[in-house]
Amino acid sequence: MKAVLFEKFQEAPKVVNVSDPVPEAHGVVLKVEATGVCRSDWHGWMGHDSDIDLPHIPGHELAGVVEAVGKDVKNWKVGDRVTVPFICGCGSCSECHAGHQQVCLHQEQPGFTHWGSFAEYVPIHQADLNVVALPETMDFATAASLGCRFATSFRAVIDQGKVSSGQWVAVHGCGGVGLSAVMIASAAGANVIGVDLDPAKLALAKELGAVAAIDGKGDVVEAVKEITKGGAHVSLDALGHPATMTNSILCLRPRGKHIQVGLMLGDHAAPAIPMPKIVGQEIELLGSHGMQAHRYGAMLDMVESGKLNPARLVGDKIGIDAAPEALMNMDKFQSVGATVITSF
Repeated sequence: MKAVLFEKFQEAPKVVNVSDPVPEAHGVVLKVEATGVCRSDWHGWMGHDSDIDLPHIPGHELAGVVEAVGKDVKNWKVGDRVTVPFICGCGSCSECHAGHQQVCLHQEQPGFTHWGSFAEYVPIHQADLNVVALPETMDFATAASLGCRFATSFRAVIDQGKVSSGQWVAVHGCGGVGLSAVMIASAAGANVIGVDLDPAKLALAKELGAVAAIDGKGDVVEAVKEITKGGAHVSLDALGHPATMTNSILCLRPRGKHIQVGLMLGDHAAPAIPMPKIVGQEIELLGSHGMQAHRYGAMLDMVESGKLNPARLVGDKIGIDAAPEALMNMDKFQSVGATVITSF
């Protein structure tokens, strides 16, 4: 199969031919129809993720068709249109038994713990636990954005933030995750403020429901407090940077919630946290790391009802030959909307 592979961290990946995968007894192999290029993939290519063994094929936001089925799989057949969360549970640990596959103690992640979806085919383990059926009306490029950006934002806003109608929600960083969070929080009835350095992304945030947009080069904390008359109820760092994390915490009103969604890796792995604010105002700090497969139904119901429209967040569609450059440039430039590989 054709795939994007790198043999050393921070060296240019190449498009090569490698052997097709074979499903495990409990797994499936998917024919990849679309896969997103995500900042998390860039972190992996940089060497910020200890799970990656070289040589490696990245890619974890994917949608496609079941190509082969392991002998023990009960729920899926060849030809099914599916997607998967970027975190796949083992099905055996205490967290999986409690329904928290997104923090599985033995989790697997396509594109990190094993070869991923920048390829024509990708293996998925424990398919009956981790694979999600796609609505017939959803195209593959849109579906590819669900597994990481959109589902991660859904869990951050709905499950972790418990955002409700009338609350003020600040979203710091209006890339793929942030714009998803803007749309989802707006659909939940919140008053959303988008924060970013890019005017085009701020304009899209307003189109997706944000009631205000703040230029990140200014005094973000004071701007949020002025707009909200005291601070946000919930604030998300959707980028993963010490500056956006700090602004997110400091812009909260007393007893507000900060949700850390963007990864903090490499040089940013241990940022200084404004603890006096957290203690003195009883601020909650919450992480959000993907979403379990069994929660996809709630999200897909909102998509099919028209309350959410993730198709609006799909940006550039590229071929696999353009993927190496897109991956290497993720930290330098991100298009408005998700870049998705749709041809192989």
